[in-house]
Amino acid sequence: MATPRTQSDKVLGLFQIVMINIIAVDSIRTLPIAATFGFSLVFFYLIAGIGFFIPAALISAELGTGWPNRGGIYVWVREALGRRMSFAVIWLNWLYNVVWFPTIMSLISGFVAYIFFPTLADSRVYMVIAVHILFWGATFMNLSGMKRSSQLSTLGAIYGTLVPMAVIIILGVIWLSIGRDSQISYSASAFIPQEKALGQLAFFNNVLFGLIGLEMVATHAAEMKDPRRDYPKALCISVVVILASIVLGSLAIATVVPHSELNLITGSIQAFQIFLTQFGVGYLTPVVAFVMSLGALACVASWIIGPTKGLLVASQDGLLPEIFSQTNRNHVPRNLLILQGCLVSILSFAYILFPSVNSSFWFLSAITGILALLVYIALFVSGLVLHHKKREVKRSFTVPGGRVGIYCTAIMGIATSLFGMGIGFIPPTFLQLESIFYYEMLLGGSLILLLLIPFGLYGITKKRQVPDKSSLT
Repeated sequence: MATPRTQSDKVLGLFQIVMINIIAVDSIRTLPIAATFGFSLVFFYLIAGIGFFIPAALISAELGTGWPNRGGIYVWVREALGRRMSFAVIWLNWLYNVVWFPTIMSLISGFVAYIFFPTLADSRVYMVIAVHILFWGATFMNLSGMKRSSQLSTLGAIYGTLVPMAVIIILGVIWLSIGRDSQISYSASAFIPQEKALGQLAFFNNVLFGLIGLEMVATHAAEMKDPRRDYPKALCISVVVILASIVLGSLAIATVVPHSELNLITGSIQAFQIFLTQFGVGYLTPVVAFVMSLGALACVASWIIGPTKGLLVASQDGLLPEIFSQTNRNHVPRNLLILQGCLVSILSFAYILFPSVNSSFWFLSAITGILALLVYIALFVSGLVLHHKKREVKRSFTVPGGRVGIYCTAIMGIATSLFGMGIGFIPPTFLQLESIFYYEMLLGGSLILLLLIPFGLYGITKKRQVPDKSSLT
C-alpha cells in the first residue's frame, strides 16, 4: 500500500504546475492538423475554446480545489456518480492514453530519424524499435518519482515546446511583415469555414483532443505545495498560453506550407525548413527537429504517470487485482507502469501489421478522441452534480455565476463533446476508404468492446471492494 506523504514530498509549485499543464496539452504535434483549416482555424478554435476548453478548465479548477488529493477525475466521478461509473471513467482515461502513446512516439521517432538518417522514417521496423526504446526510457524516468519527472516536463516545456512554438510564430510574423507570399488568405471571408474546410470537419475531433489534459494535473495534487491557491491560477495561465500558441503556431504553418503538400505528422518540420531555408539558415533544421523531439518526449513523460495514479486509487478501492495497488519508495505505481509499457509495446507492432500507416494512425486517433470525450462528458456531469450534492466541501474556486454558471458551463461542455464524438465517426477524405459503413462499424464495435471491459472487471473484483476511505478523497 502507499505510504503516507510528508511535507518534503510536496515538490510542485505554481511554475511547475503551469509547465506540466502546458507540456501535457500544448504541443507542436497539433499544429499541422489545425493548419489544414487555413485562416478558419481561428473560428474552429474559438468554438473549441468557448465550448470545451474553458468549461473543462473551470470545472477542473472547482473539483481540483475541492478534492485536492491523488486520484483526480476518478475521485470526482466516484463522489458524484458512484464507483461503477468512476472505474469505467478512469479505465477509459487510462486506455485512451495507451492507444495514443504509439502515435505520439512515432512522431518522436520520425523527428529522430530526420536528424540522423531521414530514410529511416519510412522503415516500419525502425519505428517499432524506436517506440520501444523511447517509451520505456520515459517509463523508467517516471519510476524515479515526481520530482525528476516534473524536472523533465519543465525542461521539455521550455526548450522543446515553448521555444519552437515561439520561434515559428515569430518567423511567421516576420514572413508576413516583409511581404512574402502567403498560402492562405487573411480575410474576413476566409475566417468563416468554406466548403473545403467543412469537408475536413472530421479533424475537429482531433482539435478537441488536442485541448485535453488540464484535469490531469489534479492527479499530482498531493505533490503540490499549495493546491488550493496554485491550482486555479495555474489553469488560468495555462488556458491563455495554450490557446494563443496553438492558434498562432498553426497559422504560421498554414502561411508557408501549401495545403496540398502539408503532412499531418511532419508539417511543423516542413514549415521550419521553408522558413530557415528562405532566411539562409537551413542548416539549423536538424537542431529544430532535435528540440521538438525533446518536447514531444517530455509530453509523453508527463502523461505516462497521470492516468496510472487514478488506476492506483481504483486498485486501492478493490476494483483491480491487489498487485496493482503497490507503489515503490517514490510513491509511483510501479506495476501499473510496467503493465502500461507492455501494452504500448504490443500496440506499436501495428506499424508492421497494418499495410497503411495513415489508415492505422487515423483509426487509433479516432478511437482515442472518442474515448477521451466520453471521459470529459463524465467530468462535466460530475462537476454539475458535486456543485449541488457536496456544497459542504470547501473550494477555493467555484465556477462563476452560481447555479446558472455551472449549468451553462457543464451543458456547453457536454454538447461540444457529443458533437466531437459524432464527427469522429466521419473518416477524412484522404483515407479514400472503399466502404465508409465498414469503417464506422469497425470503429463502433471497437468502442463497444472497450466500454464493456471495465464493467466486466467491476463485477469480477466486486468482492475485493473496500469501503470509501477519507484518505482517498
